[in-house]
Amino acid sequence: MGDSGWDPLFIVLLESGVPPSNAPAGMSDLNDDPGVQLLADGGGCPSPGLGTWKISGDIVPGVVHTAIALGYRHFDCACDYGNEEEVGAGLRRAMEDGLCTREDLWITSKLWNTYHEPEHVRAACERTLRDLGLDELDLYLVHFPIALAFVPFEQRYPPEWLFDPAAGEPTMKPIAVPYTETWGAMEELQRAGLVKRIGVCNLTVSLLREVLASCSIRPVAHQIELHPYLTQSRMLRYCQAEDIAVTAFSPLGADSYLSLGMAESDERLLADPVMAGVAAVHGRSVAQVALRWAVQRGTIPIPKSQSRSHLQENLAIHDFALSDEEMARIDALDRHRRFNDPGEFGEKAFNTFVPIYD
Repeated sequence: MGDSGWDPLFIVLLESGVPPSNAPAGMSDLNDDPGVQLLADGGGCPSPGLGTWKISGDIVPGVVHTAIALGYRHFDCACDYGNEEEVGAGLRRAMEDGLCTREDLWITSKLWNTYHEPEHVRAACERTLRDLGLDELDLYLVHFPIALAFVPFEQRYPPEWLFDPAAGEPTMKPIAVPYTETWGAMEELQRAGLVKRIGVCNLTVSLLREVLASCSIRPVAHQIELHPYLTQSRMLRYCQAEDIAVTAFSPLGADSYLSLGMAESDERLLADPVMAGVAAVHGRSVAQVALRWAVQRGTIPIPKSQSRSHLQENLAIHDFALSDEEMARIDALDRHRRFNDPGEFGEKAFNTFVPIYD
């Protein structure tokens, strides 16, 4: 495995050959596994993971089962994806078939925007646990730094972005909830044993710094959009300095956003000639090179895939390495192009301007 950009904690643990004292059962072999990244708390996060956004509910159980059979152990979920019950069905079937145990899996989910008020945080987490069929999450994240008015479960679940979809001109309904209050309620989930770890998504460095300055339990991970057209070098460097793992969503770039009108066809990373050139040298696909680049930077990519061939391809990234020169060439592709930006899609799709980035 290449070592470009690895978290120093990860390197030290690998070289020492000794798992941290608070490591969970089974951690003794993690330092020998290139498909596991060790986190600041001693936990081991399988990498890459499988993103479940935009996988329709009717096929999710089969996709999850197939992924586990192929070797996936990390699944990234969210209330807002609207398929957690189906993900849970796939997990349950895989465990019943003897493909894995619960202890083999890493399941992440996320707190939706309508549940930021502290009194709603636990209920939201418990609903996710019920839908997934789990007693505890490995990681629970705050999905966006956007607080929206509460929508009761019985009224609509998942509530999505609009407050009243049936209104003549439906909009979001932002409310004032300090992020630190939401984070305090997240800490209570960990203390109560509902989640093993908590983390954040889509923050700026300044907001992440505020969380670190005021928290009692530090975020163990930060999930952000990250790919060669949006390298986020400063954010990555800051998180590594703070021993915060970085999970990279949309690691293959524009493709998930084309059908939503949030990207153009000429923005496809998978068609980039520089990426294609590097892939040809290694006899790999562009997707594998993009994921290998992500891993060598010390991040945990969570590509979405539905076909068996792509699932298998995306997992096969630990038996080759990119050179420093190839890493630099891919770094240089940065366009600062963010496809998933509420400041853009919020107004176009939901009639509400909700910027979270400067």
